[in-house]
Amino acid sequence: MYRVPRGTSDILPEEQASWRYIEQKVANVCQLYGYERIDAPTFEDSQLFSRSAGEGTDIVEKEMYTFQDKGGNKITLRPEGTAPVCRAYLEHGMHNLPQPVKLYYIASIFRYERPQAGRYRQHYQFGYEAIGDDDPALDAEVIDMAWQFFLSLGLQNLSLQLNSIGCKQCRPQYLARLKDYYVNYTRQLCPDCKTRLNRNPLRLLDCKKPSCQKIANSAPRSIDYLCPQCDEHFNQLKKYLDLLALPFVVNHCLVRGLDYYTRTVFEIQPEAEGAQSTVGGGGRYDDLIEELGGKPTPAIGFAAGIERIILNLKRQNISVPALPRPQVFIAYVGNEARGEAIKLASTLRRAGIGVIEAIGTKSLKAQLRQANTFGAHHTVIIGEQEIKSGTVILRDMTTAEQKTVPISELEGLLK
Repeated sequence: MYRVPRGTSDILPEEQASWRYIEQKVANVCQLYGYERIDAPTFEDSQLFSRSAGEGTDIVEKEMYTFQDKGGNKITLRPEGTAPVCRAYLEHGMHNLPQPVKLYYIASIFRYERPQAGRYRQHYQFGYEAIGDDDPALDAEVIDMAWQFFLSLGLQNLSLQLNSIGCKQCRPQYLARLKDYYVNYTRQLCPDCKTRLNRNPLRLLDCKKPSCQKIANSAPRSIDYLCPQCDEHFNQLKKYLDLLALPFVVNHCLVRGLDYYTRTVFEIQPEAEGAQSTVGGGGRYDDLIEELGGKPTPAIGFAAGIERIILNLKRQNISVPALPRPQVFIAYVGNEARGEAIKLASTLRRAGIGVIEAIGTKSLKAQLRQANTFGAHHTVIIGEQEIKSGTVILRDMTTAEQKTVPISELEGLLK
């Protein structure tokens, strides 16, 4: 028997209500803040991600699904959503539009990593990007937008974690100090962090192993090494968050997992779960557009995994609205009535009334049981007598009351 590949899952019909609910909330909040939808291809040129994410990151070194297509091109399934949006921004000349350009997406993401609760090798993510302005007020808007989205879902007990990791002017001094600190703990580091120490020391703070986290907690803080411009940007952002009454915690271990981040980084976490169960995060990437071949263009974005959001909705016992289903079932008795039932079902559907019609040769009693199974509010019954009189029997499935009505009046009654 075939099964889904490890790290993937089927989204079954009974689970679809949660997905549609979240997608609608995404669309609603993006509309409120002026973001427009963009859909990029599932795969891109591999260099797009190796240049944007960073050669020393786990995503590039361990997690990307990369292959050579039949034309000899090196292709990668999308491991994150920001780089394709930036590529589209450049390719389609969006720098000529009023800035910032505000875009959002809902997309499948592919990473070869150890499957765990809320995290899969193919998972789904929504994200949004504001490209073309470095005002800290835009940072505050992006963070507020994320916070309001989670509130709209009914999620509670969330923590906003905030940090600034500086820019390419002030970060080198901080990285040198960070390396000096970690050299004293080389023996205690996990194998991955021993490699990061030389190749990408900022990633040391992002390690999730408890032994490495303990060392990171006492490491030098990036906010103590910010240049005047980055320091002013961070202080202004904190003032704006206070004005918006957004509670935040400055977390000096927060660096995010991609090399393109600059200045502001943030995550939203369930308070009881911590960083391992982050429901969403983002930050500034002021150098990425230039790195991909464009002019210097500041930008900031946010992304959240949909599976992890659904997991938290279930943990907090938050119910979502059921998807609409047809409320009318059509049953028939006799072969002649079957044809009339097919015609009637088509007529009602064209009038915008959802209908499920009986299929096969079940008895009327069995058809009524089927109508209950589908949750129909009303069942329309057609037999030979009804065909002769131009009527149908309309049965209320809640009260079991039924009456005979002219078929010409049925559509109006059901509406």
